Amino acid sequence: MIKVILVDDHTLIRDGLKSLLKSERTIQIVGEAENGQQLLELLETVTPDVIMLDLNMPVMDGFETLQHLKQKHPDLKVLVLTMLDQESYVHKVRTSGAMGYVLKTAGRDELVHAIKTVANDNSFISSEVALNLLNKANNPDGGGSTTASKNNPELSKREMEVLKLIAEGYTNAEIADKLFASKRTIESHRQHLIEKTKARNTATLIKYAIQEGLID
Repeated sequence: MIKVILVDDHTLIRDGLKSLLKSERTIQIVGEAENGQQLLELLETVTPDVIMLDLNMPVMDGFETLQHLKQKHPDLKVLVLTMLDQESYVHKVRTSGAMGYVLKTAGRDELVHAIKTVANDNSFISSEVALNLLNKANNPDGGGSTTASKNNPELSKREMEVLKLIAEGYTNAEIADKLFASKRTIESHRQHLIEKTKARNTATLIKYAIQEGLID
């Protein structure tokens, strides 16, 4: 039996994962946490085989949590479960000690396989992420990505679409409706944009985009 702790700030996500894994007799959910701080407190009384960890969380996010786990619980195996599919995030969490990286768009079979693979002390990368990495390796010039200038960060076509809609004043929910995406996906794109441009917030993101000619 593989004992798993779920760490995600959205109750709906945790409930969905529990429902998804309920029929898998080899996996048992032994605890839940809404952020890294709660996880560290939970680990004082519960010892899992695998921690399924989100990256975007309040109080203590996944990246900070990985640093604490590396110091205090180096033997625990971590499977990152996220909407973030950028290569930089994959490398960052792997160097921080995570053994697996799977997207929330993954199906049940891939998720179960990921948990079992990590529990057996092997590395796992989501098929979708692996394909993106392979495509980038085969096309190092970026292909369909959009880059305004050599001084600007590389933004994908979808990130540019989100950026323009943000600049027009649309909310995450409104952008999600316009682009036929989930609100969570748009939140991730917004966070990517802020991190890539090193902006402090949405206002400075828009200011940067105008100054660099990314938007009119």
